[in-house]
Amino acid sequence: MQLEPSRTSWRRYVALGDSFTEGLSDPDPQRPGEYRGWADRLAEHLAAAADGEVEYANLAVRGRLLPQVVAEQVPVALDARPDLVSLVAGGNDLLRPGADPDRLAAVLEDAVVRLRATGADVLLATGVDPRQTPIVRRTRGRVAVFNASLWSIAARHGAVVLDQWGAGWVQDWRMWDSDRIHLTDEGHRRTALAAATALGLPVGDDWRQPLAPQPPRALRAALAEEAAWVRGFVAPWVARRLRGRSSGDGRAAKRPVPLALARG
Repeated sequence: MQLEPSRTSWRRYVALGDSFTEGLSDPDPQRPGEYRGWADRLAEHLAAAADGEVEYANLAVRGRLLPQVVAEQVPVALDARPDLVSLVAGGNDLLRPGADPDRLAAVLEDAVVRLRATGADVLLATGVDPRQTPIVRRTRGRVAVFNASLWSIAARHGAVVLDQWGAGWVQDWRMWDSDRIHLTDEGHRRTALAAATALGLPVGDDWRQPLAPQPPRALRAALAEEAAWVRGFVAPWVARRLRGRSSGDGRAAKRPVPLALARG
C-alpha cells in the first residue's frame, strides 16, 4: 500500500541523508566539483508544480550513518520548519558486518515521529535490492528486514515511501556509477521522477521504462571489471573502516539553509 501525502504542494523542502541524497555520482554542471542528485532534481519538480515560491535545503553528507543523520541533521531540519522532509539513510549502516536492522528501524521511527509531529510530510525510501552486486548481496537479508520495518513505520505515521526495492529499472547496471553504490545522472533523474510520482506530482512516467537491451559481457571483461571494482572501491572502503574514517569527514552540507528555487 502506498500512502498519500497530506498535501499536493509544498513551500519548504529539506533533504536529509548520506551520499545518495547528496547526489553522488551526478555532477552538477553549474557547480564544478559538486553534485546535483535526485533530491535537487525533486526540488525542481516541486518548484515547477507549485503556485508560489519553494525553498530547498539539502543537509545530506556522504558517509553518514543513520544515527548520525538523526543526531546532526534532524534538529536542523526541525528548526527550518519545513512542510516536506525526505529522510533516506541506513545504507551505510547495513553494509557493515553485524548491522542490526531492528535497531536501525527504531532510530528511523523516532526521527519520523519527531518530524511528523510538526505537521511536515515525510518521504522515506526503501533500500535497493542488492541481489546482483557481488559481496554487497550478502547484505540482502538485513536490507529486506529494514525495508519491511520502513513500510510499517510509514503506515503507522503517515509517511510516503519511494520504493526502490521493487524498481526494475534500477537493476540495470547502466544506472550505476563504476563504484556500484551510487547512481549515474540518469539514475538520479529517474529516482527524482519516481519520488515526485510517490508524492503525487504531475510528472511523466518515462522513468519506468527499461533501457534498450545490451549484449552480454564477455567473461574475460566481466572478470576484469570485478577485479577493478574490488581494487578501486572495496579495498579503500575496508581501509577507511579499519582506520575509523569516513568519506564525509570534514565535509559540510552543500545547501545548509532553505533557499528559494526558480520555478520551472
